Order: sequence, then C-alpha cells, then structure tokens
Amino acid sequence: MQSKVLVIIPAFNEEATIVKVIDGLSKECPDYDLLVINDASFDLTSEFAKSTGKAMVIDLPVNLGIGGAVQTGLKYAGRNDYDCAVQFDADGQHKAEDLPMLANLVLTNECDIAIGSRFVGDHSVEKSDWLRRLGIMIFEVFSLILIRKRIRDHTSGFRAFNKSTINFIMHRYPVDYPEPEIIVLLARNKFQIKEVFTQMYSRQGGVSSIPYYRGPYYMFKVMISMVMASIRPKEFETN
Repeated sequence: MQSKVLVIIPAFNEEATIVKVIDGLSKECPDYDLLVINDASFDLTSEFAKSTGKAMVIDLPVNLGIGGAVQTGLKYAGRNDYDCAVQFDADGQHKAEDLPMLANLVLTNECDIAIGSRFVGDHSVEKSDWLRRLGIMIFEVFSLILIRKRIRDHTSGFRAFNKSTINFIMHRYPVDYPEPEIIVLLARNKFQIKEVFTQMYSRQGGVSSIPYYRGPYYMFKVMISMVMASIRPKEFETN
C-alpha cells in the first residue's frame, strides 16, 4: 500500500512564487497531496494557488504566523491519517526534487524527523551575513548543550515528519518562531532527528518574516524558548 504524504506549504503574501512552487512540486511529487495554508495574505496568494488546480488551500481568517500556519497543516495531516507530512516554504528557496528524499527518510524509519539543511557536510555559510552566521553558531551550540545533538540548520523551513511525530506535535507546535524550539522539544522526547544537505536558493519573492533589524531580538527570544522546551517534562517516547 502506498504511503500517504502531505506537503504543507505555509504562505503569507507569496503571490510572486506560489504558482511556481506548486507547479514544481506537482511535477516532482505527483503522488503527494499539496496543501497551501494561506496565512491571511492580503495579496493574491490564495487566488493564484487555487487557480493551479493542483493544491488544496486553507484560508486562515487571521494571520497566525509561521507556527500557526504549520500547525494547521499538521492538524490536517493527523486528522486525515497521513504517513508523512513535509513542511515546504512558499518563497521558492527549496528544490522540489529534494522532497522525495526527505520524505523517504521518515517513511523508511531511518528517522522520525528529517531536516533539509544548507550547512551539513562540507557546505559552508561564508556567503551569509555576519548576523545570520552568528545566529547559526549560537543555535548550534545551544542544541549541543540542551539536547546533546549538533543541529546545523535550526531555522530550516524544509522538514519531514513521520506519523508518530505528527500525532505528537499537532497540538504542541510552537506558534512564535517555532523551528528551533520544536527541535529541542522533539529531541527531549526521544524522537530521532536527522539532517541532510538540501540546496537552498535565494528568496524568489516576498519578504522575510524576520527583518534584519529584529535579528538580535529574534535570537534572544529563540534561545529562551529553546531553554524552556528543554526543561519541560518528557511526554512521549518512541519505540
């Protein structure tokens, strides 16, 4: 029996890229279901996504941020008994060709969560600005301290989750800058995490949800959330 895979595409004001992203995923992953979570965009993101006829679209009535949008997709995946859910950003930075590899890692039980990372192996971060490089190093050190595991790309928006992980986080997903915090929470509860290299392009449209001037505030807030996740009582352990 073929595994059911849902691709969750959180989108806020991504009219410039959403059609290209959907078309690419539909071509590379024809057997996967595509779900766009339109996070109360005020442009034509929803209309353009629906016009493709290749993706389901959920229109949120208010802007929930990336955490709320992804959690909406995870709840849909859990309630519809998907074997795997993959978060795939709508800004055109990820390669659709990499998605089956990421999904297969969790479908074959090699891990519970697979993270598409820019920085594993021999790939460097020299082209990133200094503030981003600093954040990468800080989050990496924090993961070593808090969960005894080196995670190179905490902020990656390209992740695959197996069914056990979906069922665990669909009601626990952090709503505010969630990616680093959820890694700590999952590791704390003995889920197996694996990072693999995936190529990342420059943003093809839209704007980042974290302006450059808010970088220090973002890093401080994320570090606090990671610490809090690390001291939460264990709730679940995989077999």
